[in-house]
Amino acid sequence: MAVTASMVKELRERTGAGMMECKKALVETGGDLDAAAELLRKSGQAKADKKAGRVAADGRVVIVHEGNRAVILEVNSETDFVAKDENFVSFAEAVAAAAVAAGAASVDDLADATLADGRTVEAARTELVSKVGENISVRRLTAVDTDGTIGYYTHGAKIGAIVALDGGDEALARDVAMHVAAINPTCIDEDGVPAEVLEKERRILTEQAQESGKPAEIIEKMIGGRIAKFLKEITLVGQPFVKDPDVTVGKLLSSSGAKATEFVRYEVGEGIEKKADNFVEEVMAQVKGAS
Repeated sequence: MAVTASMVKELRERTGAGMMECKKALVETGGDLDAAAELLRKSGQAKADKKAGRVAADGRVVIVHEGNRAVILEVNSETDFVAKDENFVSFAEAVAAAAVAAGAASVDDLADATLADGRTVEAARTELVSKVGENISVRRLTAVDTDGTIGYYTHGAKIGAIVALDGGDEALARDVAMHVAAINPTCIDEDGVPAEVLEKERRILTEQAQESGKPAEIIEKMIGGRIAKFLKEITLVGQPFVKDPDVTVGKLLSSSGAKATEFVRYEVGEGIEKKADNFVEEVMAQVKGAS
């Protein structure tokens, strides 16, 4: 069967693959559209498998809010160029919407989730890898459910934060989410500070104070003051509000009769070990390989 331009167009619309790939698949399958689509899917999976080991530390953060539930999602690509590609953006937004619809609480819950167009998340990811030529990873997802007020904020799609309040309104919650995105507190208040973090800080401060040679009672007061300062710096309620440093977030909330009950903050690529390219070594390796 002769492969026509309309057949190539239809296959391209069905799979999202490139024109030449579609034509080649149709030729190999004798013009059978279903068989060609299956061949392209298998080819896409093979390409995805080859790229799976490559570090994807760029990407974008997407937040979707519906009713009493908000979901924050990080989807990674290898480069910022692909992270801005409309296909990548559409995929990330579609996955976030699917997460809300499926009631997903983590990435694992997306295993059987389907997008609005009927494709599974994994099938859509594989097709996107084939299309953009980079490793794509749905890295992490957190859901926030509350009977209170939800606010969220994203900064350039690279940093996002969700805040849940008991009391207050959405404008206040959004302001606090903006603060969380900008200042990155460790926890809401002193009760949430991990014991090991506090113990480590106390140990460091004790060693520093002891080097001063001051009496033990003075050292104890010094440590107490510095610990108090440290706790204000890392807790949400102790930090100066980003939009008005004369007021702490705690005072801002209390003045509106509100209390922060939960927050989550994502920054693209945080915690991912990125490969440091050495241009000189790369050139030398190419020279040796050519000789």
